Amino acid sequence: MGVPAFFRWLSRKYPSILVYCIQEKSSMVSGVEVPIDTSKPNPNEIEYDNLYLDMNGIIHPCCHPEDGSEPATMDDMIMAIFAYIDCIFSIVRPRKLVYFAIDGVAPRAKMNQQRSRRFRAAKEAKDKQDKMSEVRQRLHEQGVHVPPQKSAQEPFDSNCITPGTDFMYHLSKCLQFYISQRLNYDSGWQGLTAVLSDANSPGEGEHKIMDYIRKQRASVGYNPNTRHVLYGADADLIMLGLATHEPHFTIIREEFTPNKPRPCEICGQLGHSYEQCQGLTNDDDEDIGETNSSTFAISKQFVFIKLYILREYLEKEMTFDRIGSLEFNFERALDDWIFMCFFVGNDFLPHLPSLEIREEAIDRLIKIYKESLHETQGYITYHGKVDLAKVTTILAKLGEVEDSIFKRRREDELRRKNQAKFRNKRRDFNEPRHYWHNEPIHGNQEYNPHSGRDEFNPHSASQRYSGAARGNPRALRFINARNDNDNFSAAKDLQMSITPKSSPNQPPNSTILYKVNHGYNRPQYGYNYNTRTQHNMGTSHESDDEAEEDRVRLWEDGWKERYYNDKFSISRDDTDFITRIVYYYTQGLCWVFSYYYQGCANWKWFYPFHYAPFASDFGDVSYVPNTFESGTKPFSPMEQLMGVFPAASRKFLPVSWQKYMLDPESSIIDFYPTNFEVDLNGKKYAWQGVGLLPFVDEERLLEALQPVYYDLTEEEKDRNCTSNEKFFLSHKHTGFKYICTIYENPSTAFVQIPSEIFSGMSGMVKIDPSPCLPQLPIYTPLDQLESINDNQIINCFYDNPSFHEGFIFKPDLLEGAQFPPPVLGAEKGPGKYFGHRHHSTEISPAKRMLTNSLPSQTRGHRGMTRVNPFMSFPQRPPEQPPFPPQNTFTMPSHNRWNRAPLFPPPPLSGNEMQPDPRGMKRPSSDSHEPAQHKFRKSL
Repeated sequence: MGVPAFFRWLSRKYPSILVYCIQEKSSMVSGVEVPIDTSKPNPNEIEYDNLYLDMNGIIHPCCHPEDGSEPATMDDMIMAIFAYIDCIFSIVRPRKLVYFAIDGVAPRAKMNQQRSRRFRAAKEAKDKQDKMSEVRQRLHEQGVHVPPQKSAQEPFDSNCITPGTDFMYHLSKCLQFYISQRLNYDSGWQGLTAVLSDANSPGEGEHKIMDYIRKQRASVGYNPNTRHVLYGADADLIMLGLATHEPHFTIIREEFTPNKPRPCEICGQLGHSYEQCQGLTNDDDEDIGETNSSTFAISKQFVFIKLYILREYLEKEMTFDRIGSLEFNFERALDDWIFMCFFVGNDFLPHLPSLEIREEAIDRLIKIYKESLHETQGYITYHGKVDLAKVTTILAKLGEVEDSIFKRRREDELRRKNQAKFRNKRRDFNEPRHYWHNEPIHGNQEYNPHSGRDEFNPHSASQRYSGAARGNPRALRFINARNDNDNFSAAKDLQMSITPKSSPNQPPNSTILYKVNHGYNRPQYGYNYNTRTQHNMGTSHESDDEAEEDRVRLWEDGWKERYYNDKFSISRDDTDFITRIVYYYTQGLCWVFSYYYQGCANWKWFYPFHYAPFASDFGDVSYVPNTFESGTKPFSPMEQLMGVFPAASRKFLPVSWQKYMLDPESSIIDFYPTNFEVDLNGKKYAWQGVGLLPFVDEERLLEALQPVYYDLTEEEKDRNCTSNEKFFLSHKHTGFKYICTIYENPSTAFVQIPSEIFSGMSGMVKIDPSPCLPQLPIYTPLDQLESINDNQIINCFYDNPSFHEGFIFKPDLLEGAQFPPPVLGAEKGPGKYFGHRHHSTEISPAKRMLTNSLPSQTRGHRGMTRVNPFMSFPQRPPEQPPFPPQNTFTMPSHNRWNRAPLFPPPPLSGNEMQPDPRGMKRPSSDSHEPAQHKFRKSL
């Protein structure tokens, strides 16, 4: 899941870390699509070695996309996953390894978050279906045309994307076939090693990838300059990538597009949500909703996050002069920076109340960290361990400013509310009004014959509008545009509704008047999905005064007493309980840091509260133990399903297991509440709130399940077991013959692979009881694909290199590691490229000088606003560094994302029209000039 808002903050503060990917497209020859040849050199001009796929970041958007209708069947979803992988592979083109990592059973610390998300997802899905039915009923009562509902099929439950379900079992089989097909037929794959770690292999996908990298780094034969690319959408991947201390680590992800348009789930049109739907534009569009919702798609644009550039930024921020015997060591300081980010939030602990990523919390922590060095005389962390005595100093300094942080947060909140109210007033001024009530029209509005207005005078409406807007040319232009655009589609209906037999005392059809007054399905403003406004479907923006009351009021005196009373039901004077909260939170910080650097220290540990303590309550935490019980084991997949699923998702469980979620006499029925509170905790939207679910008692759960293990079918037993990763090679791989030999003398034991014939890769392999072997067919699990009859690949089980218990993986730079040439430029000095910029800093020095010296807007002739042309470029991430070093990539001229020329072109000769300084071509004299151009000429 990652840290909310972390990626947005990071990309704004350090814009040069983002680089657009060059995406080659397939071609068409004689009507036949020719696939991309991924064996050719990478168009990004960097040859990468290893590609790691955090598969859950692919599975979720392909199965239930946010920007389009979801695929109709399970097989369609899987085909969409294959297409997505192909797209990423064609961009990265790894030459040694592709690693597929699907989330397996998670540590207990993560299961609590998974449980909350799945319970809320099930509840929100049910509420959504009920609300959509209400909206449809309302539209039918208003006489509005509504497209028919889709065929009555059970809606897709995204909770099935959890280890142990039939969906994940089927997906694993399909991915094995996909890998086999690509290794057989795609030349770009045939020299690769492919590893599949599916849902039966314990661990979160991204942490299985990190575990693989850690153990390869500690093995003989590893290349310290391996080029890694990790795909994933979670922001915590950035911190995980930095924690490897690899010099060539890149993350690829979809470009972040805020406020991405989504189709209405009732009519299929863009610009509004289903709560604000007003039906189809006219009764002739019988299938517009189905067509739009099924064909709506946005082409994906991917970006690289260059972690070596982020390292340069952080080194400039974290650097300090020598303090006594303490010298600056960036690798140690980087580990401390990662640790401090945990205070702002992670998947395992709630963030401290005084730290919000949007309030520059990380900058505040860095400042405190550097100020504390004179007292701490050392770094906070070392090789995955935390020095809690030094943490005590930092938290104490943070606690000193907590009160001022809360008051400033309140001031900022009130300022934003006032600004929002001002914007809403301006918006309300422009809202069309009902002709006879001066109120926004509603579908069931009744006509008032005593209004005293001539509703059917063709001049009265425009006169009233023009009177309100007299003296405001901008408002007049707005009204004219609205009359031209919004009313055009309803003019015919309005004309037909007014017949010679119509009485002047009767209004036209209210549905048609709604079209005239309001336009039709125009883009609506943001809708608040918080608990107060979920039922207010008739409005598109709610008053901030209606927000849920904040019972804690951190900005007022007595905030600590109110906080502990409201969140923990204790008094501030209950120091023993607060000490217990602090103890577990501190232990959690140590657990998370160890998880990032050494792997899972304990599968059963979790933080047993929904909220965090205050920084001022920590005191001296050096007594908290920094070690955990070893030898713990994760849940089995179906045990995890029982721990994270609500009763609404019970269909994914064996029938005999479902009764524990429904039977009132069940010994664990309290684990599955149908209603639970979501505490907004000072936030605006429900999804930001805290789901107050009871924590699962592991002993009670496992004891209750003992009698039903014997009811599992053979397939269900396979879904519930733990297995190793699978290892795939084509016949063109240098290690192909070696893997064939392990099947000549079958043994169930693992054997070491020689790293020299596997591109430096270490590990152990053993036979797969159900292998893919050369010359044996591989049967397709999908109707859309054909079986492989001429198979030339082989597979086996794989395991990472083994290390003795207690082995420390050192997060240091390896000997021989070579970083790419610096991008920021040491001659520019620390902080030269810091801060929020209008657009990318990776631009030429000349353009940067002009951009920074010219104002964004200046007053020109006759008061017209002239826009600085150098500030009008799209806000896209950089394509090349400001000073391209030797042997680094420079964007080719044919790239379709090339920007406009940096400077306006020279004057044209003859009578040719000069280019507009804003980059817009003026219309010729014989074209249809907009009114504003004619107005300018008349001056």
